[in-house]
Order: sequence, then C-alpha cells, then structure tokens
Amino acid sequence: MSYPQQPPPQFQPPQPYQQFQPPGPMGMLQLTIQGSAMTSNMIPPTVHLNGYPVPVKYGRNDIPVPAGPLHIDIHAQWIRVYGKAALDCTVQPNQAVPVFYASPFHQFTSGSIGHTKVKRRGLGALIGIIAAIVVVSVLLTVLSSLG
Repeated sequence: MSYPQQPPPQFQPPQPYQQFQPPGPMGMLQLTIQGSAMTSNMIPPTVHLNGYPVPVKYGRNDIPVPAGPLHIDIHAQWIRVYGKAALDCTVQPNQAVPVFYASPFHQFTSGSIGHTKVKRRGLGALIGIIAAIVVVSVLLTVLSSLG
C-alpha cells in the first residue's frame, strides 16, 4: 500500500510579538516620568498598571489601556525600594489621561503623583543633611587646628 507523499513543511519565520489587546474600547495613559537619569536615578521607576508591569522611560510614555478603572503603582529603586506612589483613575473610551510622577530627592519619603505636574519631595531634608555635614566638617577643622 502506497501513501501519498506530503511535501516537507515549509519554514515559517517567527511572528513578531504583538501586545495583547483586550476586546472593547481603549483609552490612553499619558504617563510622564519627571526628571532624567542625571537628575533622579539611573534606573527609570517601576510602573504597574492594574498589577501588570509596564516598561517606561523618563519623559512622556503613551500607554494604550482598556477603558475603565485603572490603578497605577509606581516606585523607584536604588539600594532599596523607595518613592512609592499610587493613583486610581477611570479611563473613558478614546480618552487620554495625563499622569505625572516624580521620585523624591532621597530614599526616606514617598514619590509624588498627580494629573498635573508634581514637585519632588524631600528637598528640605536633603538640604538639612548637607548643612549638617558642612557644619560638622567645619567644627572638626576648627577643633583640629586648636589642638
């Protein structure tokens, strides 16, 4: 008994990764990460939308999102996680929602998040720490010159 010969399978190149687009109306999150690698942190903040990680960069990030409630969690990381901030909003179909995030000047306070440009927290504490270091250095120099 003879079987019909089938042609060998053709090589199919892999398809490019396509981001999952849920069915239904979509909106846009215009997330602006204030600062830069020189003024904030070499590593951009970590962003989670409704619990899912989203890659971002400093500056404006246009992220398509499904219409409906949206929970935004953002934090920065250096030696430890710091600058945590969260915001809940509702995205309407075909609407762009602006959100701004700024990491703090130091690791001991939270980040700032809002629908308009926000200020970085912790400047007073940073200036206080630098002033204390300068005062201690001057006192040690004066005391060492006296003895």
